[in-house]
Amino acid sequence: MQLIPVIDLMAGQVVRGVRGERSAYRPIRSSLCESSAPLDLAPRLLARAASDTLYIADLDALMGGALQFDILAALLERLPAVQLWVDGGFRDGESIEAFRQRLGRHGDRVTPIVASESLPDAPTARRCLEAHRAHCILSLDRRQGSLLDAADCHAHPEWWPDRVIVMTLDRVGADAGPDLDTLRNVQALRPDVQLIGAGGIRDETDLERAAASGANAWLVASALHDGRIGVQHPGG
Repeated sequence: MQLIPVIDLMAGQVVRGVRGERSAYRPIRSSLCESSAPLDLAPRLLARAASDTLYIADLDALMGGALQFDILAALLERLPAVQLWVDGGFRDGESIEAFRQRLGRHGDRVTPIVASESLPDAPTARRCLEAHRAHCILSLDRRQGSLLDAADCHAHPEWWPDRVIVMTLDRVGADAGPDLDTLRNVQALRPDVQLIGAGGIRDETDLERAAASGANAWLVASALHDGRIGVQHPGG
């Protein structure tokens, strides 16, 4: 199972995500380095996770602001061998297409995340997912047992692309363990898709359980920052 390190990006800084309560997020305090700047933290996170893929949640965009494109561009220039997965609050296929065009030569290194919490309605979701099936990942989002899904993506597995994130926001940064029951429920709906879990990983035991559940990858942040999992290097 692949580890995908996560950066929650707010106002130009990396913040610590806890239970999806975004208004309460604060700049990260990490064992990896003293800085909360994404250009400082990103290479260290990737090294600790032994990953060539970095997930960026642009919280400014998710909360209705502008996408922090300058930071994405700087990361792409600084990390030429790395793939970025970007959740930029994309609400439709047009916003994804505009984002891909703006990326220019870096377009093939960036995968848009289509989050169920961001899609406004079912017709828009279907058009978006069908148009961008080949190069997007769908995130099926929930919090406290409720679906964040005005577009009803959970009920239409025939719309799903080949990769799907199972995002349980109240497990993020909460030391509550991975939500394997929800992962298995999603897996039963579409056994052919590659599933990516998110949130709840506390230690190597949780990683083993997640891998055994059938997840192809897992999104992780806090346990990497705290040094509880990942590749350890001298001095950190």
